[in-house]
Amino acid sequence: MCGIAAIHSFDGNIGTVCATADAEGMLARLAHRGPDDKGTRTLGEHSWLGHRRLSIVDLDGGHQPLGEAADGDWSLVCNGEIYNHQELRGQLPAGAFGSCCDCAAALALLRTEGADGLRRLRGMWALCAATRDGRFVAARDPVGIKPLYWARTDTAVYFASELRAFPVGVQGRAEAFPPGYRWTPEGGLRRFADAIPAPSPSQNWNGASRQDVEKATFDCVADSVRRHLMADVEVGVFLSGGLDSGIVAAVAAKEYARQGRRLQTFAVGTPDSPDLLAARETAAFLGTEHREALLDARAAHEALGEVVACVESFDASLIRSAVPNWFLSALAAQHVKSVLTGEGADELFAGYGYYHRQHAAPEDLDAELRRTITSLHGLNLQRCDRVTMAHGLEARVPFLDREVIGHAMSLPADMKTLEEDGMEKGHLRRAFAGWLPHHLLWRRKEQFGTGSGAQSVLSKIWDSRITQHEYAAALAQKGVPQLRSKEELGYYRAFRAALPGVRPAAVLTRFATG
Repeated sequence: MCGIAAIHSFDGNIGTVCATADAEGMLARLAHRGPDDKGTRTLGEHSWLGHRRLSIVDLDGGHQPLGEAADGDWSLVCNGEIYNHQELRGQLPAGAFGSCCDCAAALALLRTEGADGLRRLRGMWALCAATRDGRFVAARDPVGIKPLYWARTDTAVYFASELRAFPVGVQGRAEAFPPGYRWTPEGGLRRFADAIPAPSPSQNWNGASRQDVEKATFDCVADSVRRHLMADVEVGVFLSGGLDSGIVAAVAAKEYARQGRRLQTFAVGTPDSPDLLAARETAAFLGTEHREALLDARAAHEALGEVVACVESFDASLIRSAVPNWFLSALAAQHVKSVLTGEGADELFAGYGYYHRQHAAPEDLDAELRRTITSLHGLNLQRCDRVTMAHGLEARVPFLDREVIGHAMSLPADMKTLEEDGMEKGHLRRAFAGWLPHHLLWRRKEQFGTGSGAQSVLSKIWDSRITQHEYAAALAQKGVPQLRSKEELGYYRAFRAALPGVRPAAVLTRFATG
């Protein structure tokens, strides 16, 4: 897990562009994403690559940029984890890799199959690669789990893992690089994969028993969790006290126990908040080494500006969940370098109440699930990545492996409707029966900000600081988004102070699309 930056000059004067843009400064502003190592490389007259490393796999041999920088050869910087790199090593020439690190699989595919080969990567990643003779490619994983932004001018294109990294002069042009796309100077922007894979013939459940489908769901999710434990360092789990993180922790704890290891879990909340108590009970049941971060109103208030700047968003619901995650990440980073989370399960298995209130018809529910899955990269995944990486901690999301996405979206929508008592995600709960205590397996969902106590702490802060007159005046200002509350106005002001050159539309899809 890392931070990357890159520049491609159309005019063949990369040295001048790098000096003007302060390329080293771009990389310095990503130091929190990669405190373990740093590498840069200028390729010919057109390209510059920069990398900050958080060492997770191949601790000694994973220095980037990868590649030899020889004439005609690719050099590559990659932020992410490639979970099928071992399988690819068995399918591609050994000499194409050059390193034991997982990201070397991306380099091997570029060397042997060109940019089209990137579709074979299974994992979360964003990369930039270049050659001395002027070739260049940038690409991002189909779900958009890992961030990538770009800013285009008439003479150059800039890439970075976070908005704050861009030179001030081009920040106003920065926008999200679309997931599942690759860009080359000669071919432009081209899609190579969708977030939701096309269904395979084997995913036809006509005539299958409910138990067979539940077993298939269990096998698919459990396999993904085990894959996401790939690391040469300890991997922990964020326990929210809910179903999704509990499932992830249960599978990870059993796999660690099989290896003679004990899983570390982490939870956050106000004292005696429902989520904190449920997480504590889950950890005791699974036998994990469990730690808690207590949410304090004064500390939360003091951290708000830093959290807003870190998340690079001012969406109120996003910040409410980011604040407890900020303190949770700070705790976990003292003990592990990587954590698994339960992100994505609600979108795949219809875990939000509004799905069933507003999209009850099966075809309507399926369409809404598809819409939310394909928009996760600009909201929850942005928060998940930024808050953890601010502390030099990697977050992994097993539910958003494309194999799991493909399986979940192949299920008939009526399998995801509410149980008779109004309980959501019944199919997922039954698939993991026995892996958690029954009352925790069937615990009703709470929003993380509510269950952790964060919402009650945060919602009062801006209400007491911003008057209704100030709020009305802000709504009347030209160029100010239609803010939904005084709370969001407070976050917006903190965002503008931290990133004055960034356009709000580059951050919030809601505002960009109206």
